[in-house]
Amino acid sequence: MYLSPKEYIGEIPPDELERRLSDAQRAVDSLTFNRIIKQGFDNLTEFQQGLVKEAVKKQADFVYNNADLLESPLSGYSISGVSMSFDRSKVCSIGSVTTTKEVYGLLLQTGLCFRGV
Repeated sequence: MYLSPKEYIGEIPPDELERRLSDAQRAVDSLTFNRIIKQGFDNLTEFQQGLVKEAVKKQADFVYNNADLLESPLSGYSISGVSMSFDRSKVCSIGSVTTTKEVYGLLLQTGLCFRGV
């Protein structure tokens, strides 16, 4: 695991933490085209490792705090004139992963998100 439950500091309750971190790690692996798995986390530079750990933490927090919206089949809704939807300037969907632009920005800095060959 890229970020151990012992390293995590945040809002996720201990009984959900391991599952949430595992889900976040799979999202990060998807966003980086499984390059971390291929070359091994320990073979990344310290800089890359730090960014990946921060991205996993932020992705886990994002999904935990927005689980109801992310798991809903609706893209937005309105009740009595009040509507709700994600701010597309802060959230992005890449493939099947919905994340924040902050998380994706961290991963872009690692060089592991390059879409070319």
